[in-house]
Amino acid sequence: MHSFIPVSILFWIVVSILFTPTGASAYIGPGAGFAVISSFFILFATGFLAFFTILIWPFRAAIIYLRQRQISKHKKVRRVVALGLDGLDPQLVQTYMDQGLLPNFKKLGQKGTFSPLTTTKPSISPVAWSSFATGVNPGKHRIFDFYTRDPNTYLPVLSSAEIGTISRPVKLGPLTWQRNKTIVRFLRKATSFWETIGKNGIFSSVLRVPISFPPEKFYGTSLSAMCAPDLRGSQGAFTCYTNSKDLCTSGISEGTYVPVELSDNRFRSQIIGPRMPGAAQELSIDMQGKLDPEQNHLILKIHDESLKLAPGQYSPWIRLSFKAGHRKKISGIVRFLLNRTEPEMRLYMSPINIDPEKPSLPVSHPFYYSVVLSKLYGPFSTLGLSEDTWALNEGVIDEQDFLNQSYDIYEDRKNHFFDALRKNRDGLVVSVFDTSDRIQHMFFRYLDAKHPANPGKDCERHKLAIQNMYQRMDQLVGEVMEQTRPDDVLMVVSDHGFTHFKWGINLNSWLWKNGYLFFHDNNKLPEANWFSGVDWSRTKAYALGLTGVFINLETRESRGIVKPGDERLKIQLELKQQLEAITDAQTGLNPIRRAMLSQMNLKGPYTDDAPDLLIGYEKGYRASWNSAIGRATDRIIEPNTRRWSGDHSVDPELVPGIFFCNRKVKEKDPSIMDLAPTIQDLFGVQKLKNQDGRVLTLLPENSAE
Repeated sequence: MHSFIPVSILFWIVVSILFTPTGASAYIGPGAGFAVISSFFILFATGFLAFFTILIWPFRAAIIYLRQRQISKHKKVRRVVALGLDGLDPQLVQTYMDQGLLPNFKKLGQKGTFSPLTTTKPSISPVAWSSFATGVNPGKHRIFDFYTRDPNTYLPVLSSAEIGTISRPVKLGPLTWQRNKTIVRFLRKATSFWETIGKNGIFSSVLRVPISFPPEKFYGTSLSAMCAPDLRGSQGAFTCYTNSKDLCTSGISEGTYVPVELSDNRFRSQIIGPRMPGAAQELSIDMQGKLDPEQNHLILKIHDESLKLAPGQYSPWIRLSFKAGHRKKISGIVRFLLNRTEPEMRLYMSPINIDPEKPSLPVSHPFYYSVVLSKLYGPFSTLGLSEDTWALNEGVIDEQDFLNQSYDIYEDRKNHFFDALRKNRDGLVVSVFDTSDRIQHMFFRYLDAKHPANPGKDCERHKLAIQNMYQRMDQLVGEVMEQTRPDDVLMVVSDHGFTHFKWGINLNSWLWKNGYLFFHDNNKLPEANWFSGVDWSRTKAYALGLTGVFINLETRESRGIVKPGDERLKIQLELKQQLEAITDAQTGLNPIRRAMLSQMNLKGPYTDDAPDLLIGYEKGYRASWNSAIGRATDRIIEPNTRRWSGDHSVDPELVPGIFFCNRKVKEKDPSIMDLAPTIQDLFGVQKLKNQDGRVLTLLPENSAE
């Protein structure tokens, strides 16, 4: 039974917060004071809910008891624990196991099963984890990339969520005024297996599984992950405050660079927050700073309170309170890092995360779950892509700063995961850690001395960063094994593997040079992104994102010119043949291993929303940074010199994930789509008709295969 979870947690939270003294936060001021008051009202409401739940507990207990008795007739296990380690690669796991570095993985594999796990087409996290959640191929869940194009404007939009504001008239007698309301829609299709088993009385704890914003409503608790925005509505935009004019005028735009003027080692600036609907500018908070060169630290003053920063040390989470109108405030949390004070000052501020204690957008289910975790374990990152890869790419933070940040986030998620393991003893616990994915993206160059990203950068200090990460994941697996009982089923999975990203293929450059993509001035390429200057009246194909090429269809795109049917198929086959024939003169390799026609590799009602060709790159290649943002350049093959030096957006056959289980599995070729129907079956719930995955056969413990 799991109804005790909201009762016990909420009752404990209300009592402890209202009557127990707590430790000091990073600072206490008007912003923090308002957060406490706001949390009080949230907790008051949840406390009332807890009290009401206690009153009706005898009736609910009787109903749940009868329901659980019926369910237990079909259940094969008491609990399933699914630990997701994003991007863990089977070849690297095997190599490190052979070297004796991963004893817990080795023990788990010897006791049960270790196998590569077939990933999705395309092989990227939002697609693969969506298939993990639903048991269907992308043509049925409609997620093909992080973002797709709006067919009306050709501009990028998130694939998984839509956030907007609608204005509705409100009448009171003769008076009428407009009321703005924020709308958050979940765009992934198909049903998650935790929703399916929840309808059959199985309680689930689902933590940080990608593509879970806004959170689904089901019988259980969840925290959102990938595609959850920051408070400013982006997918994570850092801020860098500096008096270095060169950095501020470098033309780099992935973050916000704020120039500051030092006078007597003091400066004034602002923290830019969200923009309210209809407002001319963003909300902001005043910030003051005072450098002490002799002591080598910076004193920041925010909300009339002070914060002391030393170089190389992250601040605690700082609560920001933005005034959004009469008696209305919006709360966010940030961390600061003083990179250095000389020869110029450089101060990093993380993206402004939605405050889990007072969320302005839903980041958990139920809504109070993030409040509970924040009160139990402190503030934590709610951003979908929390590890700041862009700040490292642009040199605003260094490798050690990135590792420190990544492992801080990892520890928070461990706390939440083990909290769920302790409390959910008879149901499903799923948690995905993306530390493994982010560290491989940013440190893969260390595994190859000839990587194009290495010149001019350190190649020794963090040479073991990836190995150390795998060992840390092994420690996590060991801790989880200690928390599982003999009758629990434990699965450890990754959504895909990893490989080098050395060269980028600019598909838009190739399409332009080969007469499929046209500009209004075809002799001069525009410098702007997102198809600036494209002549859609002549363009037959274009590329956006990491996964493929779109045909400019006249019945789908607003300015499409290619007729569906035979003409579309003819162009698809032309492109397939020509793209697979591209040769890299430097390596002698064909960068594109397979160009796959979507209608032949996907099935389902949403296949037409996919790129018309899914590009399977050879190892070492990927869509170039420019191609991903809809920009053509003079070069088709571009060396990748960024710290983001590893990737998996290649042919899915080259980057399978991992599958470990503490039971032996009869089938030798599991797929990520098999896990949803298999877990349903373990809880006595039949596979759904639309699910593409199989029910894997888990053999009883100590049985021979």
